[in-house]
Amino acid sequence: MGRFREIERKFDTEPGVSLPDLTTVDGVATVTEPSDTALEATYFDTADLSLIGHRTTLRRRTGGADEGWHLKLPGGGEERTEVRLPLRRSSDNVPKALVKEVAALVRNRRLTPVAVLRTTRLERRLLDEEGNELALIADDTVRAERPRHGSVELSSWREIEVELVHGDQALLDAVSHALEAAGVRRSASASKLQRAIGDLAPAKARPAELTKRSRAGDVVLAHLRGQVEELLDRDRGARTDAPDAVHKMRVATRRLRSALATYRPLLDRDRTDPLRDELKWLGGELGRPRDAEVMRDRLGELADEQPDELLLGPVHRRIDIELGKRHQTAHNALLKALEKGRYLRLLDALDELVAQPPFTGDARKRARRGLPSMVARACRRFDKAVAAADAATDSEQRDVLLHEVRKAAKRARYAAESVAPAFGKPAWRLGKRMEKVQEVLGEHQDSVVTRQVLRELGVAAHGARENGFSFGLMHGVERARGEAAKRAYRPTLRAASRKRVRKWMT
Repeated sequence: MGRFREIERKFDTEPGVSLPDLTTVDGVATVTEPSDTALEATYFDTADLSLIGHRTTLRRRTGGADEGWHLKLPGGGEERTEVRLPLRRSSDNVPKALVKEVAALVRNRRLTPVAVLRTTRLERRLLDEEGNELALIADDTVRAERPRHGSVELSSWREIEVELVHGDQALLDAVSHALEAAGVRRSASASKLQRAIGDLAPAKARPAELTKRSRAGDVVLAHLRGQVEELLDRDRGARTDAPDAVHKMRVATRRLRSALATYRPLLDRDRTDPLRDELKWLGGELGRPRDAEVMRDRLGELADEQPDELLLGPVHRRIDIELGKRHQTAHNALLKALEKGRYLRLLDALDELVAQPPFTGDARKRARRGLPSMVARACRRFDKAVAAADAATDSEQRDVLLHEVRKAAKRARYAAESVAPAFGKPAWRLGKRMEKVQEVLGEHQDSVVTRQVLRELGVAAHGARENGFSFGLMHGVERARGEAAKRAYRPTLRAASRKRVRKWMT
């Protein structure tokens, strides 16, 4: 299975319109003669078109140098990831490896053909003076078939695709400008399938403009929808262990769980409390590989910071092996959890939550009347955690209670950020102040956990007859970091507790 980064731009034009001379574009020395290819692609989706609803396409294509199964996943802006598998002559069923890639979107629904596109392609290559390939220009005449109401609807059009190969964004913009100057217009459709499906494609609801006069339920629902979308979008990356994907998915899970707790007065708890329990389970499954990843990176950076003469023995190797093993074990367990029916049922429940939110009558009130008091309740919870930590009688107990302060700060931050689209700067400001408390205490907690791991590594090194000196040295560095975080805690706390930061909640 291959993964390819793809950046392309689409344009619409009419039959008979000639393309401009693209050798006038800076950097383009040659435009090759067109090569003619016939392509046929069968697109697969669920009955409710859940893939295209999330800007994802899955096709089985014949013809061309890259014929096979193609799964196109959205990226940032015009960038996409294309996952490819070769054709299997014995079966037209979607390969299981690709089904796993989109399991969060498909779940237990069948993937069936939703459209067939036959394309006659004239392809030209843009080359620089050294003959390097900068971009591909595909001039496509497309004939599409889509089933509808027991019959087949036909459509056809001509489009131009500009796909970067070794060229950069500036080249893409320059080629686009040349095409538009010749009367070729940017396409309104993100993909051929979207154009073929037309009005059958799921419509994306526009985010509502939220203010303090909006209904409280509308503000909460917008937040819940955003986090459910984020969770689904990060699922694919979490499965492949893409950078930061597990972390972002875990944060979305935590934000959802926190919102269901903060806004309990607006929700039917018989429906949302079990959902909170399932989100807690998922957060735990995501937490283990994330924590192992963070620890591996932290220890690696800590070892890098030490003078070479004080790194005695295979320090980096032991860190890489021990923490790499923990991360791999945890990620394998996460993959098994994501393939369970329990996870898929949770996703179904989240879909139902945002499609038919179980609001109480209070959700119909204006946001300014109900939501600030619920954010204030999260802040009072934070204040109580602070008081409990201040009353601690020994350092070990205080470390445990400071971790509780951190969790309470995170919940208050999430609460403030969830209403910020309606309440603006005051809510954002509170969220930022709570985030700083969370970060300072996060550094403290990370130091506490890191010292425990360093002790374990030191013991293991000693047992293997290696020199454990360096792990003891790094233990001392981490202790100093933890103490520095404690000293930074108090001024950060004062900033978060200032009356003007919370004034808007009263």
